[in-house]
Amino acid sequence: MLDLKFVRENPEIVKDNMRKKFQDGKLPLVDEVIRLDEENRVAKQEGDNLRAERNKLSKQIGALMGQGKKVEAEEMKKKVTDASDHLAALEEKERDLEERIKKIMMTIPNIIDPSVPVGKDDSENVEVQRYGEPVIPDFEIPYHTDIMESFDGIDLDSARKVAGNGFYYLMGDIARLHSSVLSYSRDFMIDRGFTYCIPPFMIRSEVVTGVMSFAEMEAMMYKIEGEDLYLIGTSEHSMIGKFIDTILPEESLPKTLTSYSPCFRKEKGAHGLEERGVYRIHQFEKQEMVVVCKPEESMDWYEKLWQNTVDLFCSLDIPVRTLECCSGDLADLKVKSVDVEAWSPRQKKYFEVGSCSNLGDAQARRLKIRVNGEDGKKYFAHTLNNTVAAPPRMLIAFLENNLQAYGTVKIPEALQPYMGGKKELVPTK
Repeated sequence: MLDLKFVRENPEIVKDNMRKKFQDGKLPLVDEVIRLDEENRVAKQEGDNLRAERNKLSKQIGALMGQGKKVEAEEMKKKVTDASDHLAALEEKERDLEERIKKIMMTIPNIIDPSVPVGKDDSENVEVQRYGEPVIPDFEIPYHTDIMESFDGIDLDSARKVAGNGFYYLMGDIARLHSSVLSYSRDFMIDRGFTYCIPPFMIRSEVVTGVMSFAEMEAMMYKIEGEDLYLIGTSEHSMIGKFIDTILPEESLPKTLTSYSPCFRKEKGAHGLEERGVYRIHQFEKQEMVVVCKPEESMDWYEKLWQNTVDLFCSLDIPVRTLECCSGDLADLKVKSVDVEAWSPRQKKYFEVGSCSNLGDAQARRLKIRVNGEDGKKYFAHTLNNTVAAPPRMLIAFLENNLQAYGTVKIPEALQPYMGGKKELVPTK
């Protein structure tokens, strides 16, 4: 959420940013919120004047009563009553205006970084760099669930009976591989200086609206019926929420955290063949990284965060590339974002396995996460998040890139300690 003062003083910058994000339908909101803000400030000033007048009259009543001037005192009391009634109406008007202003401000997109390429949607995202050599083997790569089934490692039919589409049972070596990747990702980030955390898996609505836009919330979140609780779609939600309504000493920054959680997402809509299986699902597990830092350090942390993911995938012999998200593909709270995509030998193309985002002070402003500077002045922190690894989707890339001609799957050296020393998985079918 932007600073209302910034919107008031820079309406054309805000409108130009909307145009870059191809949100022309929101342009009238800028003028509307400025008008409502002016009306609210006038109401507040009138209210302040009334309060001052009421206090003055109240003091005069006491003086008149002390002088025995009861008639004059009663007239003053009537004026105080009238002022109080008028003030109550003004305060109600202020509350209504503030609610309308907040609703609009929550829909105005954050100002994107000047380096973000302008484009309408993800088809116009820009490749930045490739890491590792993408290989197309001289044997056919089966569909990922077929690879898993060769190890007797997945049961989608039973999951459909138990929970419906979008769920799965992982078993045996595939289940162990899934857990090993998460454990390796956890230790990888701890070794890079991040503090490990397991957060709440449910959050209140005030945290939900603090970390994402209304559109994202509706598309992603599962609501717990009868309670003010939502299942998290990623641990970033509760990790950023950890700092809600806090004032952090400047010397305590940056906060660098890596968190494990299950994630729950609606994932509405029909999907093609490659997004069946365990590619797009309602439940998965994830290792995340979150940073809360000073504004001037956020872009440096942005570069470090996505590099961590690249390094982790490369250590598992999975070629990846980074893809700069264009303006139209950025969620409203994001200043800048890059996707990390893994190579799929089967599809002969890259697919998304993680996303790194700098949200500036948007989340901090919504959640009131402030920093107490050395000079005593308070300011909003910057927040960032990035995926370390999110199996079982990342297992697709792992299995395809480490599959051998005779159906075995090579275990990279870095992962072998987590797999009981195994150097390869041998199919049971």
